[in-house]
Amino acid sequence: MKLRSFLSGLLSVVVVLLLVGLAGLVWITSHSPLSLVERGAENTPGAAIFVPKQAPGMVSLLVNPDELEAFLRVAVAPKQRRQAQAELTQLKQGLLAGSGLDYDRDVKPWLGDEVTWAITTLDIDRDRKNGQQPGYLLAIATQDPEQSREFLQLFWQKRAIAGANLVFEQYQGVKLIYGELPIGAKPLPTPTIAGSDVPTLAALLPSPTLASAVVGDQFVLFANDVNVLRDAITNVQARNLNLSQAESYQKTVETLTQPRIGLSVWNVPRVTDWLATTTTANRGPEATPAANRPEPPIQTVAIALGLQPHGLLAETALWEPKTTAAIAPALTAPVPALHYIPVSSPIALASTNLAQLWQQLLPTLTAYDTGATLLEQSLERLETRWGLDLPKDVVQWVQGEYALGVLPKATKVWESLKQKPKAAAPVPDVVLQNDWVFVAQRPQAQATTAIAQLDDLAQAQGYSIGNLQLGGQTVAAWTKLTPGNTTSNTLQAQVRGVHTTVGDYEIFATSVPALEQALQAHDRPLTANPQFQTAIAPFATPNNGYVYLDWAESREFLTQRIPLLKVIELAGRPLFSHLRSLTLSSYGRQAEVQRGAVFLQLD
Repeated sequence: MKLRSFLSGLLSVVVVLLLVGLAGLVWITSHSPLSLVERGAENTPGAAIFVPKQAPGMVSLLVNPDELEAFLRVAVAPKQRRQAQAELTQLKQGLLAGSGLDYDRDVKPWLGDEVTWAITTLDIDRDRKNGQQPGYLLAIATQDPEQSREFLQLFWQKRAIAGANLVFEQYQGVKLIYGELPIGAKPLPTPTIAGSDVPTLAALLPSPTLASAVVGDQFVLFANDVNVLRDAITNVQARNLNLSQAESYQKTVETLTQPRIGLSVWNVPRVTDWLATTTTANRGPEATPAANRPEPPIQTVAIALGLQPHGLLAETALWEPKTTAAIAPALTAPVPALHYIPVSSPIALASTNLAQLWQQLLPTLTAYDTGATLLEQSLERLETRWGLDLPKDVVQWVQGEYALGVLPKATKVWESLKQKPKAAAPVPDVVLQNDWVFVAQRPQAQATTAIAQLDDLAQAQGYSIGNLQLGGQTVAAWTKLTPGNTTSNTLQAQVRGVHTTVGDYEIFATSVPALEQALQAHDRPLTANPQFQTAIAPFATPNNGYVYLDWAESREFLTQRIPLLKVIELAGRPLFSHLRSLTLSSYGRQAEVQRGAVFLQLD
């Protein structure tokens, strides 16, 4: 009896200890900086009530910067923490560059859990005769209204000292302050801690005029024009005018289910007009950027940004109101065709049913100037180099799985040869080019006919079709005899392309060494690369495959072909300086919303 009582008491103590330990674990986990990885799936920007329905775009940070700083201290490797801390400090202080204020002293005590920046309109006064001046709004959540008012008072004191003419106004019960620095006024000093790569308040709100307000003891608002502030306050009063009530906003945001620390929403037609306005030189006041362009099928893009142990995961939702057919994702694992893409490939694409993908992407790409230009240039290069009608000669018969890879070998050989002070012989032109490998599943009858047509196309361009043995594999090669060097009477065979059948797949390559790498890759494919495994791990399944870019190895290749990437890289230099790889995937379509994700693997 005593033993039973003792065991019962011991069991009770054990249960209590387990419950206390579990409660402690829950508390520690919920208060740990790493909880940011799992927190906030339901977070939406409160400042959306200030933004008009038709605004071009909005970007929101939905956590306090101090929480991000604490997360970095835990998540970043010890040897990189000092650098991460310095970069975050630059970002925080850079926002106030030129204002004479300090983040830790003047902002940190009252800053809440949201900072939202929006382009509210493409033209504040809606008068094309005097050019276009976009409206910008910055909304900062406050957890201490009194201290945030003291901040504004100090902010405007600094502006007044610099010579700004201040105006105070009551608008629908809200106190507005605005003013501008007169021509010739001495600018405020820029804090030395701010680097040239971090955004400043002047960059976020580009205008000599600045306006501010505190609304409802919840938000501090800044705008580049007082009319932007008036409109923002009106949007709160008339709920049907603000972005939070827009159908596009609600339908896209509700499909974003991952934990997030940030959210951005973009009106695609208006963003297109904005980019055209800001990047086209000498545009007349009567110009209409979208006049000759068809209406884009994608009207709204929403992006939820979440933290991952190895980087950032951006979940995307694209609203296509005229497309309601649901498309389920087809893959639960990387396609086996990737087994023929070498482990060192810096660029790879793998999915299934290329014909269907082409039909879906074509109207989307051609609806935008940038997309149409890239598509036309790519098809023109293929036509010039290969005499190839890509949609007709390749795309339409690839209805199974496929994989495309770029090989780095040629570039690395070229770099090694350049380092030699005296090369024994001139470097052949082929060394300057990247090799490609394309693997496609063969639907037997259709593929056989299509591949035979490719051989006929090569012959029509003057290439001979011959067979050679490569590792016991019969390979068809498209070759042309060309003169050798000028000191001999020899001829050399120029190989334009090779292909072979392996099981259910047809493998194409731009050279014999590239095909040899593809055949040998089965023992060490890209899927065995730890960096690739990390790059695809965050994606949900099922999905529609992956587009993978090893940024360090593919940067030069990509920026040479897509000049816009240089501009994007410059604008996001703090992020791109740490970027290891970028991977995209699609999750199919639910009614009017197409879902996907982008993972940025960071150092």
